[in-house]
Amino acid sequence: MDAINQFEIGILNFIQEHFSCKFLDYFFMIITKFSDEGLGWIALAIVLLCFKKTRKTGICLGVVLIIGEILGNQIIKKLFERPRPYTVNPDFTPIIPKLKSFSFPSGHTRCAVECAMTIFLNNKKWGIAALVFAALTGLSRNYLYMHYPTDVLAGAVLGIIDALLAVFIVKKIYEYANQKKLNKKA
Repeated sequence: MDAINQFEIGILNFIQEHFSCKFLDYFFMIITKFSDEGLGWIALAIVLLCFKKTRKTGICLGVVLIIGEILGNQIIKKLFERPRPYTVNPDFTPIIPKLKSFSFPSGHTRCAVECAMTIFLNNKKWGIAALVFAALTGLSRNYLYMHYPTDVLAGAVLGIIDALLAVFIVKKIYEYANQKKLNKKA
């Protein structure tokens, strides 16, 4: 095990030794479950699409989820192929099912941050609550021993980039559509 992995395993072991308890086990399992396969965020995007007032945010969420899946899961995870912490430290048995995918970057964190940041960029009030939830999602991935701290950090950074890109794309699409409407009326 290299020095970086050893240091990060030390952090994860510290979390387990000092904070592990039944309440947090249950709490973080619920938090992390919301982002499994992005399903909680996909459901939220669908709900937001149903109302004119929130439709643009729903579209942004759909776009950011697609961007994140392509960049995070299909490209970066396969490029780095970093094994999960519990495979490097076989003495630890996670309380949730082991995953077959790679560790870097954290897809749950990326998904939560990209969606939370997208919401924040469209609605500050709801966005702050979503960002708190995203932070808890990142913590859950370390607490549950699914990711190294750098996986979570990289997932958060990628999530911010994905959100900025998605909001920019949707903004340009809306501007183009509005310009087209104006040109039709003229």
